[in-house]
Amino acid sequence: MIRIAGVNIPENKRIEIALTYIYGIGNSLSREILKKAKVDANIRTNKLSHQETNKLREIVEKEYKIEGELRREKMLNIKRLRDIGSYRGIRHAKGLPVRGQQTKTNTRTIRGNVRKAAGSGRRKAADKT
Repeated sequence: MIRIAGVNIPENKRIEIALTYIYGIGNSLSREILKKAKVDANIRTNKLSHQETNKLREIVEKEYKIEGELRREKMLNIKRLRDIGSYRGIRHAKGLPVRGQQTKTNTRTIRGNVRKAAGSGRRKAADKT
């Protein structure tokens, strides 16, 4: 198994898709990395040579913010918004949608699946005996 930036890369997937398992690398960035390393995007991860693997590891770890560093930066940005008391910071602190979505409905995921109405989401009563 190949490890890049502390993440185990799946073996039987195309390398283009396998790189997206690293936090901070999506499809387009994966393609860009493979072009820099001059590696075929359609090759399977287990078919990579040691040289190609080392080249990918070097490019990913040195040129891009990924994994822990990216998460830390993201958390610091949210903390900064909270500290200055901006609208977005307040929404983050309350656990509400930040980007203007409506909250009367459709915010179940961010609020933790809260159901405040009496009958919404309840199971049907058992059959009468």
